[in-house]
Amino acid sequence: QVQLVESGGGLVQAGGSLRLSCAASGRTFSRSVMGWFRQAPGKEREFVAAITWSGGTTYYVDSVKGRFTISRDNAKNTAALQMNSLKPEDTAVYYCAADLKLGGTYHSQSAYIYWGQGTQVTVSS
Repeated sequence: QVQLVESGGGLVQAGGSLRLSCAASGRTFSRSVMGWFRQAPGKEREFVAAITWSGGTTYYVDSVKGRFTISRDNAKNTAALQMNSLKPEDTAVYYCAADLKLGGTYHSQSAYIYWGQGTQVTVSS
């Protein structure tokens, strides 16, 4: 059974940092795009960041560029999202996603096959 498990969420003050981790099991994702999405209360789930299988190319939503960094360790079948200079508007449940459907695009949630259960990030002002 394929599983993605996020960890590292929590409560942090504005300006602080958190590092989210995504541990995959059940199959290897070393040849798959991996991404992070988030969903704030009352809002739709939105794309945050994605990384190609080699780690050579990364993508970010404009609102997190320069503050968040996505990375992966294919040997450990994990991905991470380093979040710095956090703002209250970053408060959301963060989800890890993996493996694009054929023809899917990295920023589209419907394009990902596997999802984690989410981890809460709360940034206080």
